[in-house]
Amino acid sequence: MSVDQSLQQLLDIDGAMGAAIIDSESGMTLAQGGDPGFDLGVAAAGSSNVVRAQLATMHDIGKSEAIDDIMITLDNQYHLINVLNGESTSGLFVYLVLNRTGANLALARFRLASVAKAISL
Repeated sequence: MSVDQSLQQLLDIDGAMGAAIIDSESGMTLAQGGDPGFDLGVAAAGSSNVVRAQLATMHDIGKSEAIDDIMITLDNQYHLINVLNGESTSGLFVYLVLNRTGANLALARFRLASVAKAISL
């Protein structure tokens, strides 16, 4: 599935306010969409620091399993980070912003994982 198709499927998740696909090393956004009410590019780039730190921590404690996702909860939003581990997507992650009142977190995580597996470059 193309990056643009993936982005549209992410934005179709109930409660989705914004989504981006980011390179974790550089923090550069490959694609983004939606309007979460803040600069999605800045938030996504900043989240690359979170991903790199978590990957380094997992290495430091001897864990070799792949990271599925990282969740940040705010009063009114969920911020989900799904680390991509595919052959063509290694080093990338998906950043999804959800409205807490409009999202079903379990279903959103399920759909995010499904879309993430299908992303290819």
